[in-house]
Amino acid sequence: MDRSIVIAPLAADPATIDALAVLLMETVAAGGSVSFMHPLPVETATDFWARSLAAAERGERVLLGAWDAGELAATVTLHLDCPPNQPHRGEIAKLMTRLSHRRRGLARGLMLEAEAIAVRRSRTLLTLDTGDDDGAAGLYESLGFQRAGVIPDYAFKPHGGLQGTAIYFKRIGAPVHLTRD
Repeated sequence: MDRSIVIAPLAADPATIDALAVLLMETVAAGGSVSFMHPLPVETATDFWARSLAAAERGERVLLGAWDAGELAATVTLHLDCPPNQPHRGEIAKLMTRLSHRRRGLARGLMLEAEAIAVRRSRTLLTLDTGDDDGAAGLYESLGFQRAGVIPDYAFKPHGGLQGTAIYFKRIGAPVHLTRD
């Protein structure tokens, strides 16, 4: 990854929300299966990120951004708000890289930072899902994630047509045991 790239948690300010909205709309327009359909209205994208960043402020998740010369080039979300019987788990979501910045190591850098944060927060298991036919499976597998299986016809692609989703997991950090008195 380029030394000029800065990876940092994202804050809920208007400029960041706008940059995230542009990134989300570009990803969806390019066929990225990240829960939205094309065309994605800017209001929908900005509302999504405003709600996501509010959840981050409550400690329910961490949103990371990769900045290149002041431009938001990539992002990933680490969900931490799991049910009471899953305090050891985190979920990776919304890994997106601007088309102009792909194949430069940003996604890998974001994933490694998300994993480091998860370990610091005593998480021992990460999960994620990705499109079975055009997702980032190769990246996740190169980072040590193991494929648990595929759910067929899980969601529509942004431009139409169903696709399956591949479910992945990775054990991280030292095991934590919940004890009851």
